[in-house]
Amino acid sequence: MRESAVSARPGAGILQRPYLLVTVGACALVFLAAFESLAVTTVMPVVSRELGGASLYALAFAGPLATGVIGMVGAGNWSDRRGPVGPLLSSVAVFALGLLVAGTAGTMWAVVAGRLVQGLGGGAMTVALYVVVARVYPAVLHPKIFAAFSAAWVIPSLVGPFAAGLVAQLASWHWVFLGVVVLVLPALAMLLPALRGVRSGNANGNGSADGSGGGTASDPAGSPVPWAPGRLAWAALAALAVLGLNLSSGLSVAGPLLAGAAVVIALLAVRPLVPRGTLTARRGLPSVILIRGLVAAGFFGAEVYLPYLLVERYAFSPTFAGLTLTGGALAWAAASGVQSRLGGRLGSPVAVRIGSVMVLLAIALALVTTALGWPAAVAIAGWVLAGGGMGLMYPRLSVMTLALSTPDTEGFNSSAMSISDSLGGALSLAATGIVFTAFTTTAASFTGVFVLTAVIAAAAVALAPRVAH
Repeated sequence: MRESAVSARPGAGILQRPYLLVTVGACALVFLAAFESLAVTTVMPVVSRELGGASLYALAFAGPLATGVIGMVGAGNWSDRRGPVGPLLSSVAVFALGLLVAGTAGTMWAVVAGRLVQGLGGGAMTVALYVVVARVYPAVLHPKIFAAFSAAWVIPSLVGPFAAGLVAQLASWHWVFLGVVVLVLPALAMLLPALRGVRSGNANGNGSADGSGGGTASDPAGSPVPWAPGRLAWAALAALAVLGLNLSSGLSVAGPLLAGAAVVIALLAVRPLVPRGTLTARRGLPSVILIRGLVAAGFFGAEVYLPYLLVERYAFSPTFAGLTLTGGALAWAAASGVQSRLGGRLGSPVAVRIGSVMVLLAIALALVTTALGWPAAVAIAGWVLAGGGMGLMYPRLSVMTLALSTPDTEGFNSSAMSISDSLGGALSLAATGIVFTAFTTTAASFTGVFVLTAVIAAAAVALAPRVAH
């Protein structure tokens, strides 16, 4: 039995002792991931054009989401066995390695390879951070720390896209990747002191932050949670299926058959990685996990094409095209803060329903802008609405996942939520990549992308009421 080094104080907030170092360190990593995401999305059209990689554009985004599934499963299992410290440190190192490979790449395939490595580390890092939250913070502080994670996107959203576009124009897109690597060191410097207080116990029970004692992550009999190589194998199969779906667009005859097989394999492989009933939208936790994947698929499947649309069709520079992402990210952070302040006055199921509708409306605005040739400002304003919807529901989906977990399932359920998030986005990006290359005109290609993501978002709206249990 081990007592947590983090002992709660009645009325303490996330920026007060004993949580201050953990909060600063965790938010620093979220900041790092946010800056990378927004910056790379901004410059990828430039990378694609310079390296002749239009056919690999979608894979550059879907690939890291696919390999992230492997990292999530491994980190979840490792965290349930030994706590989140080891997985977190290892994931940051792998994440930085992937950025280094992409930043020194001379071909689009090398960029994609770096992104695959980066996704492996990023996926593991996400799960490890969620387990840190579960092990350190009491349940009453979960909405606040998840709101802080969203707020950690504010500065990157303000400077990330603009800075990335500026660097790409004045120097080279290579420095966008390499510059993020430099951020790893200060992030780790802030995080390491915090990790000394993180044990393998749980903030809501065993080894709790309220000082109630506890033990290692284990089953009721006290034995360690076993390694799960089978889940890792299923995760690898799901990742390979997503990669196969991306590559199927280059095959004229066998492509449709390969694409169909890849989707089936991915869905079969993900079943052991998520709670039972997830794919059939069973009420409660399974639907929480499913909705997370659907809204990610709709939102991110559309988002990566917005800067591309503005650059290719509206002749925006990369710098100003990236401001679209800034507006959405700011709205995400603001809405997340609003839901945190409302607390119990806004039920989590209600927040999810409202947020999913907002995302659908935003994608619909992007669709009609593309199809009818409306001013770019309509799609840009719509994406602010989408960011608000995500900020409203994403923290609540995370809160519900931890609330419906036990100490021995925090790693698995956090992994399942992140897997649904990443796999949903990866499948959507793979499918939109196929749709985008299937048409012969730019207008038709972007219209097809937004039609598909709108259908996915509509499915999320229809199923959102089932998160209530």
